[in-house]
Amino acid sequence: MFFILIFTTLLFVIYSVIMLLYRHWFIKLKQFIPQSNIHPKSTFSILIPARNEEENIGALLQSIINQDYPSSLWEVFVIDDFSTDNTPQIVKELGKKFPNIQLVELAKVLDGKQLNAYKKKAIETGVSLAKNEWIVTTDADCTANPAWLQTLDAYIQEKKPVFVGGPVAFTNDGSVLQTFQCIDFMALQGITAAAVSAGLHAMCNGANLAYKKSVFAEVNGFKGIDNIASGDDMLLMNKIKEVYPDRMGYVFNPNSIIHTAPMPTLKGFLNQRIRWASKTNKYKDVSVVIVLWLVLLLNISLLLLPFSSLFYPLLFYFWILLVLLKTIIEASFATHIAAFFSIQLKWKDTLLQFPHILYTAFAGCFGMWGKYQWKDRKVQ
Repeated sequence: MFFILIFTTLLFVIYSVIMLLYRHWFIKLKQFIPQSNIHPKSTFSILIPARNEEENIGALLQSIINQDYPSSLWEVFVIDDFSTDNTPQIVKELGKKFPNIQLVELAKVLDGKQLNAYKKKAIETGVSLAKNEWIVTTDADCTANPAWLQTLDAYIQEKKPVFVGGPVAFTNDGSVLQTFQCIDFMALQGITAAAVSAGLHAMCNGANLAYKKSVFAEVNGFKGIDNIASGDDMLLMNKIKEVYPDRMGYVFNPNSIIHTAPMPTLKGFLNQRIRWASKTNKYKDVSVVIVLWLVLLLNISLLLLPFSSLFYPLLFYFWILLVLLKTIIEASFATHIAAFFSIQLKWKDTLLQFPHILYTAFAGCFGMWGKYQWKDRKVQ
């Protein structure tokens, strides 16, 4: 019993300090405000890997077409990843009206070759076709604010980065599952921004990413990580950061938020999180790995503690205290993140702490030691 108390308490204290530091850094982060005299200059090649996205791809492409940015300065490549629905047809039809939208069929590129990382190959293929200076990646189930490219261009002109991340938010229909995903993902985005405020670039998301095409070539693209199913964003970011540690950027502005749909089913949600967790041991940034392991071990401890109280009843009260304190600390951080993303939090959302402990332990373990299914493919 004494060992359980000491171990869990130590994990909790370290976790709490880190969360409070993240909160402090997030509050200090200033929004990027574009200068009024900026004229569009940057050229963008937008790459969209897509697999069976007939319900979403049209909305994304329309949001790009509606950008407050000259169409002569951007092009779109939708790289179809063996879709079996009408995704390619939708892209082709829009391409007839807007010539700077093009479809690339990955099946023709691979010519029967099997891979473990199809998304990386799709992006790599898009980069090889790109004519513009900047590569921008997003996902087929996203939509962009009309000022997305305009704000990105202003940031690039002012800050002179070679790599730029941006905020991403889940949409929410009000259901328990979507609310849970929305808040959980919001927290990850808050930590991403807080790390930038602290002078670090620990995380990013491929749904809102930009980097210079020349730099992608300079770091040999995905070479060395091309067999890892996930990590087209953070693992690439780490490669670029090793070469350009002082030229990493993050556009902290509401107009830069990319909105994406959460997983429609519990199974899809768990597979998504397992996919994310599968990258943990692939990171070269030791601080990121330590924090991820800390979070995993703490949640495993909090999951097992109630069962230990069957033998040591006092542990149950200790568990209640830790969960309560954890909820308070996280809520004090979450309110600031929610304000930036214009997400309304309710007191009953704190009850989601309990399934959060369970899923974090589950997804973390399976992500590092198991296989998962994504887009109708079994990968590892």
